[in-house]
Amino acid sequence: MQNPLFESLHSDDPALLAAAVARAPRPGHYDELRGGAGPGLTPPWRRFFGVLGAEGLSGLDERVEAVTRQVRENGITYNVYADANGPARPWSLDLLPLILEAEDWARIEAGIVQRTTLLNALLADLYGPQQMLHAGLLPPALTLGHPGYLRPLHGYAPPGGVHLHLAAFDLARGPDGRWWVVSQRTQAPSGLGYLLENRLAISRQFPEAFRELRVQHLASSYRALLDSLFALSPGSRDSRVVLLTPGPYNETYFEHAYLARYLGLTLVEGSDLTVRGDQVYMKTLHGLERVHVILRRLDDDYCDPLELRADSTLGVPGLLGAMRAGQVLIANSLGSAFLESPAVHGFLPAICERLLDAPLALPSLATWWCGEEAAAAQALDRLDGLVVKPTSGRRNFEPWLGPGRDAAAIAAMRAKIAADPDAYTAQSYLPLAQTPTWRRGELRPRPGMLRVFAVACPGGGYRILPGGLTRIAMSDEPIVSMQRGGTSADTWVIAAGEVDAFSLLPERLKPEDLANKRRTVSSRAAENLFWLGRYAERAENTVRIARLVLATLNGDVDLSTRIREAIGRIAAQNNLVPATSPAASKVASRAFERNLIAGLVDAEHAASVAFTLHALERTAGQIRDRLAPEHWSLVLGAIAELRTLRPGRRDVQDGTAADALPMLDRLSTLLVAITGMQADRMTRDDGWRLLTVGRQLERLITLARALGTLFESGAVQLDTGFGLALHAFDSTITYRALYQNHREIIALIDLLVVDTENPRSLACTVGTLRALLPKLPPVAGAEDCVALLPGPRRFDLAALNVRAGDGRYGALEALLGEIGGAAFLISDAIEQRYFSHALDIQAMRT
Repeated sequence: MQNPLFESLHSDDPALLAAAVARAPRPGHYDELRGGAGPGLTPPWRRFFGVLGAEGLSGLDERVEAVTRQVRENGITYNVYADANGPARPWSLDLLPLILEAEDWARIEAGIVQRTTLLNALLADLYGPQQMLHAGLLPPALTLGHPGYLRPLHGYAPPGGVHLHLAAFDLARGPDGRWWVVSQRTQAPSGLGYLLENRLAISRQFPEAFRELRVQHLASSYRALLDSLFALSPGSRDSRVVLLTPGPYNETYFEHAYLARYLGLTLVEGSDLTVRGDQVYMKTLHGLERVHVILRRLDDDYCDPLELRADSTLGVPGLLGAMRAGQVLIANSLGSAFLESPAVHGFLPAICERLLDAPLALPSLATWWCGEEAAAAQALDRLDGLVVKPTSGRRNFEPWLGPGRDAAAIAAMRAKIAADPDAYTAQSYLPLAQTPTWRRGELRPRPGMLRVFAVACPGGGYRILPGGLTRIAMSDEPIVSMQRGGTSADTWVIAAGEVDAFSLLPERLKPEDLANKRRTVSSRAAENLFWLGRYAERAENTVRIARLVLATLNGDVDLSTRIREAIGRIAAQNNLVPATSPAASKVASRAFERNLIAGLVDAEHAASVAFTLHALERTAGQIRDRLAPEHWSLVLGAIAELRTLRPGRRDVQDGTAADALPMLDRLSTLLVAITGMQADRMTRDDGWRLLTVGRQLERLITLARALGTLFESGAVQLDTGFGLALHAFDSTITYRALYQNHREIIALIDLLVVDTENPRSLACTVGTLRALLPKLPPVAGAEDCVALLPGPRRFDLAALNVRAGDGRYGALEALLGEIGGAAFLISDAIEQRYFSHALDIQAMRT
């Protein structure tokens, strides 16, 4: 939509138009749009808007919508733990990039290369001769007393002397245009995946400007990181490299999965790995496979519950020992957490002079660690102009800003520092530079910070990724945080020379490259896929049976005692009603119905529809990188549909079939769609085979049990019971097409038990399992699962149709019990064989 201000200016100069709709920055802050002074735009921004043109400038609102739509369609999320609307929200990305000129970037690049080299050398000293401590350049209490200094690693030297393979630095520009280091991240810095997604999204919106400004590309830095990991790996060039994530509930899980895909690494959680004989293995469907390199996104404390944080369920027991033994490369090496303390910044200038024989090129903010008496005295005298931060995780609190505080607040902070000075570090307050953002037809300045990344080079030294993750506060508050509702922006670095054309896209493949291709399926992913299939099938069957029971109780059909007893047993078998629920007798029918409807939405009751759908969601969330976005949307849609059963009442005990049946019809349609996604939209690899095996086993358990109940009770001899069997197997239309209105038990047995062409029949389901189970990876010493299934001879129609004098179908009922028991045994065997790796571990011990 055309901005009225553009028309009133009567100018075709896009830079003039942009300046006219740009709000003035706050006094005392550097303006990234205009530079240090003057109303005009900086040269890069003039070129940017010049390429965009007046027409492009007027269409920025539409591009904002396009970026938002792309973020949503790509499923880019950021988990916000304190968000009342749920832990996951779409990633926030501003339309306009931060643009840095080549000269500006050169100063940043040189300073960050030096600083990363310095921090790596400092780690080598502190885990080695500790000369900086002996020289008094670093207080022992700040290092050896810091929980992030890992004493078990003293004396450890990583391969190539590289402690830091990847480091991140948060920079801020002061009012004079100079850059300052505000903080540094050395454990498992985040942002590499998000900044790449930012680049792809924003460069697509401004392709001409991106090309005309000669923005430097990023791929070479990612390649350098990979090459350095392979070069230092204890294995060969064919080493297995994995990316270790805390899991889908971590705030930056999206970028873990995204980065793993981009770099071609296997994404693993701690439970996917095990240590045997100081070597790390990944549990896969093909057994234990050696892991040589771990690129971790897990903080030090959580990596090894054996030697570090004992209550951690995210790490790998024995990982520290494997690293010390040189059997696995961990990037970054454990033990760098203390470098993230803001107190370290105050000692780096002197340490740099000693270790690198040079002054610190890129300064940190002036810092006072209050654990030193003289520093504390200086800080206490000027608290109104400082920012107070926690020295370590021993005492956590939000940064405290002195400017603008009243005397009482300053006195309270002085008292806290005096009571525990070691826990507090003060830094000078820096007014953050104002970064341009586009909001509703105008350019609004907002405080911004830049996170840049250093990566180790395979031949030694470091290179700086030419760009970074710019984070912007959405208000004028001086704290920039995605957790506090901030947004992000792409960072464009104008190339000083040629633009690097390297790409991490794969080279043209050869036939031999494809001959033995196999996607690694970790045991955790395999287990989640297996249970995804089981939960999906369980939900579909349970919803169908719930519809069937409610429709029968409220329909114009014969409801004899045998029918009511069979309905009650089937409902209880599928956890639709509790064991203590009144029977579905004529007298208690309404109470039974209310209990069933209330149970549908009771997520606390194991195996209820609500419980199963939430389990389906959790399982699918663990393997979202393997699911199509539509698949995930259907899962969420099914849960949302179930919630509609609460029509504004607190107590769903008053629900009726009229409330529940329409919802169950809609829910059934969604679950059938999920079945279609799993059958037709997933690659037929070992993971998909396990998913399908899970579905077939769940189908055998549910349908064999339901059919057995109908035959044992004699209900199947009645028209209503006969129809119940057909509906439970979703085979009513097929039966009518074959036999019209003839009700014959032998025809029912043939269609539901023996017919190998009916996908819902037991024989067809057993046949599917017989075909799939041998295609799963073999495991030495494992029981043959196929042998647990009843053989083809057991499906002899004539034998199954024999009715004894007491009216029972003994052979059929025995087969149904055997099928259900076999399904449970196969499920247990798969768990032992592929998920727990009990057989692999037993073999390694013998």
